[in-house]
Amino acid sequence: MRMLGVFQKSERVRHIGHLDIQRAVQRGLRRSGLPVAYSNGFNPHILVTFASALSTGACGRREIMDVKMAEEVSAEVFLNRMNLAMPPEMQLSEARAVDDRHPALMASLRAGMYEMILRDKDQAQKLISSIEPMMGREEIRVPRKTKSGIREVDMKPLIFSLRGEESTLFATLMLTERESCKPAMILDGLKKEAGIPEEEEIRTLIVRTQLLGEDLEGNLKPLETL
Repeated sequence: MRMLGVFQKSERVRHIGHLDIQRAVQRGLRRSGLPVAYSNGFNPHILVTFASALSTGACGRREIMDVKMAEEVSAEVFLNRMNLAMPPEMQLSEARAVDDRHPALMASLRAGMYEMILRDKDQAQKLISSIEPMMGREEIRVPRKTKSGIREVDMKPLIFSLRGEESTLFATLMLTERESCKPAMILDGLKKEAGIPEEEEIRTLIVRTQLLGEDLEGNLKPLETL
């Protein structure tokens, strides 16, 4: 069996990278005393994967770990033991047991929901006012960093929804193994649309609030419920 655990990465540890998140979860699993499964070979390691790596500097409200278990255990026991073993900044809110044949999280992932909390009110007003004209364009060309360098892409097909309220941007963006739209790309596009100088910093707290997959009808649903 496998256990899906929904956990947070709080603002206090937002600058911790994905490798450190992995290590923290592995330490928590070892401390918990849960019957987790290990890989074979010379250097066995706990069989745990994550739905998607969260960027350094971003928070996550509902990140998902996928843990292979060596023995059956209830979701309640898993949740209680993990929360005793994990730091306060990475507590779990839910756990769910699934069959070994359950699709891999990364393969099922389709989108991420984000809040971009803008620290400067004047910038926030300019960016939010630029959503409608930017989304009205046939293409939204922005630079994206890739393994081969920086290239321009059209991010419009990668945006499921984008709106603003007070000093916060709310976005649902494509997030798959092949294509993704990062919050930084949204900020770059709006910054350009608003005529904000390129060198001007947009101070933002990025929070990924939900990971989404598709149900049988093609509707986006919380990944941990599929």
